[in-house]
Amino acid sequence: MTEPTIFLSFDVEEFDLPLEYGSPISNQHQMNIGFQGLQAITPLLNESFLETTLFTTANFAHHYPNLIKQLSEKHEIASHCFYHSSFENKDLKLSKEKLESITNKKVVGLRMPRLRKVEMSEVKKAGYLYDSSMNPTYLPGRYNNVKVSTTIYTHDGMVRVPTAVTPNFRIPLFWLSFKNLPYTLFKIMALQTLKKYGYLSLYFHPWEFTDISHYICLPSYTRKPCGENLLHKLYQLVNDLKQEARFSSIENYLLKEKLI
Repeated sequence: MTEPTIFLSFDVEEFDLPLEYGSPISNQHQMNIGFQGLQAITPLLNESFLETTLFTTANFAHHYPNLIKQLSEKHEIASHCFYHSSFENKDLKLSKEKLESITNKKVVGLRMPRLRKVEMSEVKKAGYLYDSSMNPTYLPGRYNNVKVSTTIYTHDGMVRVPTAVTPNFRIPLFWLSFKNLPYTLFKIMALQTLKKYGYLSLYFHPWEFTDISHYICLPSYTRKPCGENLLHKLYQLVNDLKQEARFSSIENYLLKEKLI
């Protein structure tokens, strides 16, 4: 029987969320916030038991190549496309090539920014082996994926690794629910999901763990809590979950299970 496994992943990106709500923010400021967030979670990433997947935009990696190269020695670097705010199909291959040139390792996984829909035929053509851009739930104003499998599946020749939702009501166990739900409730649902499927795919953004509370252009549910308070909550979650399962990169799990 496969050991219970947790895929902890972070979308390593420029902080462009204010643009989504009509508030300007310079490219350099976007990068600075993203970098500060990555610095904030680096002590956690350095924990010996922790192996994660860092879905990284090529744009961010281009600005901080040494840091991404260093992190790639312990964690999987996967693609978060080239830019976070814009996309063309050619970016799939370009981002993969850029990340590979920085890390000197093969990049096999993709997560689209904001879980944007993309044709799996294009993802496969760009050379990826798996995609983790599916949140199999209903999120008003975003997507309706309630008929999609909640477990790892294959679609158009591409292995798809959905983000975690609870088994019964497909409550998404992603960054917004972690931020807004009581900790005990989130942990109970996470453990129930882990027990049901044998694995749990959670994702966050490094910029959440900086102080973004003053960006009043953002809805409060996206910016509070944040910074050190949220980081302490994440440490608690990781420490609680490590008693129940091992942490693995998505790539290494799929290789172990001979799915890629």
